[in-house]
Amino acid sequence: MSEPEIPSTRPYLIRALHEWCADNGFSPYIAVQVDASVRVPMEFVKNGEIVLNVSMEATSSLKLGNEFLEFKARFGGVAREIIVPVSHVIAIYARENGQGMAFPAPQVSGAGVDAAVVSDSPAGADVPADAPARGPLRSVPSEGAAAGDPPEPPPGPGRPGGRPQLKRVK
Repeated sequence: MSEPEIPSTRPYLIRALHEWCADNGFSPYIAVQVDASVRVPMEFVKNGEIVLNVSMEATSSLKLGNEFLEFKARFGGVAREIIVPVSHVIAIYARENGQGMAFPAPQVSGAGVDAAVVSDSPAGADVPADAPARGPLRSVPSEGAAAGDPPEPPPGPGRPGGRPQLKRVK
């Protein structure tokens, strides 16, 4: 007799950390591993990953569901619809201090991110076939962050180059 499959805690933790960021005046950012099931502007994907600002100020129609994160955001002044499977969120953290949580990356089959990548980009850009399946986790916003984000904070002690560091929240 098999036991029933227990639902993932990932969507609940994402919602909790998103709420924690909002309650404390922080900007929640998510790092996403990109493949064919992720709908993001591909021109902002680097090393098979994208970092997105999911604050209420940077998004509209934000839905943090159990299966997908869905919202609209502006990239270079152009509104885009973003759809991210919860399983592809590899971290959520506060941009200002780096506190948050990292998750195991989803298993990718074959060569990783290539061909049939879903895109909102005008040219239908795909991730190059030679892109690694999973690059290093970046805990700072890339150009993929929504337009109008505040500038990077100045360098501080223990943070070379002003880059936030992920810290465990217990």
